[in-house]
Amino acid sequence: MNLASILTNTAEKHGERTALKLDDTEVTYEQLNEGSARVAGLLKAKGFEPGDRIGIMLPNVPYFAIAYYGVLRAGMTVVPMNVLLKGREVSFYLEDPEARLCFAWHDFMEAAQEGAESSGCEVVAVKPGEFEQLLGEQDPEHDLVDRDDSDTAVILYTSGTTGKPKGAELTHANLHKNVEVAAETLAELTPDDMLLGALPLFHSFGQTCGLNCSTYIGSTMSLIPRFDPAKALEIIQRDKVTVFQGVPTMFGAMLNHEGREEYDVSSLRLCMSGGSAMPGEVQRGFEEAFGCIVLEGYGLSETSPVASFNHPDKERKVGSIGTPIEGVEFKAVDEDGKVVDQGEVGEIAIKGHNVMKGYWNREDATEEVMKDGWFLTGDMGKVDEDGYYFIVDRKKELIIRGGYNVYPREVEEVLYEHPSIQEAAVIAVPDDKMGEEVGAAIVLKQGEDVSEDDVKSYVKEQVANYKYPRKIWFVDELPKGPTGKILKKEIEVPEAVQTA
Repeated sequence: MNLASILTNTAEKHGERTALKLDDTEVTYEQLNEGSARVAGLLKAKGFEPGDRIGIMLPNVPYFAIAYYGVLRAGMTVVPMNVLLKGREVSFYLEDPEARLCFAWHDFMEAAQEGAESSGCEVVAVKPGEFEQLLGEQDPEHDLVDRDDSDTAVILYTSGTTGKPKGAELTHANLHKNVEVAAETLAELTPDDMLLGALPLFHSFGQTCGLNCSTYIGSTMSLIPRFDPAKALEIIQRDKVTVFQGVPTMFGAMLNHEGREEYDVSSLRLCMSGGSAMPGEVQRGFEEAFGCIVLEGYGLSETSPVASFNHPDKERKVGSIGTPIEGVEFKAVDEDGKVVDQGEVGEIAIKGHNVMKGYWNREDATEEVMKDGWFLTGDMGKVDEDGYYFIVDRKKELIIRGGYNVYPREVEEVLYEHPSIQEAAVIAVPDDKMGEEVGAAIVLKQGEDVSEDDVKSYVKEQVANYKYPRKIWFVDELPKGPTGKILKKEIEVPEAVQTA
């Protein structure tokens, strides 16, 4: 089993089809296959061996896929990296997995070189024209290096919300099965589908559900190096995109884009949301405006990533992450690991073919989250009578106000229903009397003007008295990660709000 077989199989069947588009640039499966074989040849010529870790610090350009499948077919392990990392951060991402080489985009070479110096890692610049020349000088390695199902294919580093990032080791079997299930039973992809590649390929969602699913089926993926709602709408119209995968903030940005109605988006048949919980109001509004279904799923880097989904052939429930995918089990447990009653809130635990091998060189961290084959997610949720799961919130984001539990997600749902609010994030604000107070950072829609008291009154009418946000402040934008996920840990509470 080698994950790169998804490319070689498709190249054999659909070699002449377009695999990737980037505006006017098109790469066929045959070209992608040959390019990756030459990357494998380059790595072999440098004396690297199966199992060696290779960094990929590239944006959403076809070169990412060429390097990615080249590393895999050589039997080596991919370490995907955010192109916006600074030198010090790059150093960690190369040193921790003991990477031997890093393919880095030419515009970010300074940070890559700085980070590589301390780790003794070699850096190969990827610059259009020059990289093709480099690969043209290599002898291609067309054979795939045999790998065991349990061999590590990719090390995906978690976002580090609880300290230094940890590298989740995903095996060839983890990823291949996740791709198979996501492509065939969830997205129901065909070679005629056109996917919008707006999610970063270095992230698990964009990599598995986007690049790998598209490659596995033989579809085409139209790439956006950096998400912009106007550009996304333009490409949907231009390339007749049929499948859009994104995080909730992407859906919100496209829905609220001023010139949205000028674009023809009638080609869309399916949208898939993940990365964080999608507010029901955004989902309803998007479906109405774009005339297509939005299916929400759930997963983590540690689960390859897809773990549950609102399946296209089953009832869909707004606000739910659906039911576990084929071959995967869920349960909600209390602090002692016992299953909680239906409808009660517990920590979601996952078991199945998608669960990582463990954290790279972090036995302590692995033991903390792996219990008898079950992976403890850190997400709090509940299950209904039909087996549908609902995420209530991150365990660590729970607000305890005067002894009462407040789940930010519940309050955010109400805020998103306010006609003047575009985005909202509910967080804990330290409070001498209550221990923690409910705070909300809010982005208003363009041209809207609402007061703090208006917002408080609106929420107070719909939730218990202890849940509504006493601390409210308005911001121009909320801090977001590379996928567009709102980063609550980076939200700053204004001093005037804290002392009010």
